[in-house]
Amino acid sequence: MPSYCITIEYDGRELVGWQRQKNGPSVQQHIEEAIFAFCGEEIRIQGAGRTDAGVHALGQVASFELNSVRKPQVVMNALNQHLKPAPIAILECEEVDNEFNARFDATKRHYLYRIINRRAPLTVDAGFAWQVKRELDSDAMARAATILIGRHDFTSFRAAACQANSPIRTLDELEVTRQGEEIRIRASALSFLHNQVRSMVGSLSLIGTGQWSEGDLTAALAARDRQRAGPNAPPYGLFLTKVEYS
Repeated sequence: MPSYCITIEYDGRELVGWQRQKNGPSVQQHIEEAIFAFCGEEIRIQGAGRTDAGVHALGQVASFELNSVRKPQVVMNALNQHLKPAPIAILECEEVDNEFNARFDATKRHYLYRIINRRAPLTVDAGFAWQVKRELDSDAMARAATILIGRHDFTSFRAAACQANSPIRTLDELEVTRQGEEIRIRASALSFLHNQVRSMVGSLSLIGTGQWSEGDLTAALAARDRQRAGPNAPPYGLFLTKVEYS
């Protein structure tokens, strides 16, 4: 049985997230239905990350097996045709070893969070960035972000419904940069807890407005209590940009 790896882009605004759910259409459901429409095979694909409702992707990855051999280009073109009009596109498709698993073989996941810091309403960025009208000190946010880099117990930045066995994670990168009115927060790690990136961004926004000090962020991390961290930033500012494999 041939195995395939696909790279996926999607607009998460009208989707309930990556994983199949009963309350609406998901990315996984759309792609599995496109595979069935293409070759009549009912399969379950394995995604590299379970993005939440409203979260976007520029480089999500998934793997699956088919019973019949198809050229990767044929698979990609057929899926894109059957995915219409869903806001999902297959950017790449390649045949991989049968042992490959998009989730368990990933070595690093990269996320981007976009904040537009201005008072005027958003137009082209509406639904693709979090608008914060209050002035944000991005330099203070960048300095505070270094507190969270490294191996920590991230219980304070974890959703109550998180199913991970352990709250311990190693955060390799948390970088805050600004260009004009746009603030970009990039986070990289082997894996993240449920809502971890959005919770960290929400906490950093409190630093940016001056409501929190670096000491407050340090205390929130040490508390291991979700009630001590900042609010979750909205999902529509978050993008899964890339998944790395060895």
